[in-house]
Amino acid sequence: MAGGWSRDGAVQDQIDASVEDEVQRARSELNRGESAKECEECGRPIPEARRNAIPGVRLCVECQAVLEKQKTQSGGINRRGSKDSQLR
Repeated sequence: MAGGWSRDGAVQDQIDASVEDEVQRARSELNRGESAKECEECGRPIPEARRNAIPGVRLCVECQAVLEKQKTQSGGINRRGSKDSQLR
């Protein structure tokens, strides 16, 4: 059942589109190729166990953690247009 001016299934379409976008973003960030022996950020050696576990790894655990923390701090897109976003 749709509410207001939206058609039936519009909210689910928005949710599906958001999920698909996030899946595509995650796939685009997957590493490919041979793993680096040294971290591209700090130059420290990358342990062999990490290189074997994650094909194409380029960063050590510490630098990867910093990168991921920075990515989570940037906001996403709010497609639903909630009242909170409309009031800002």
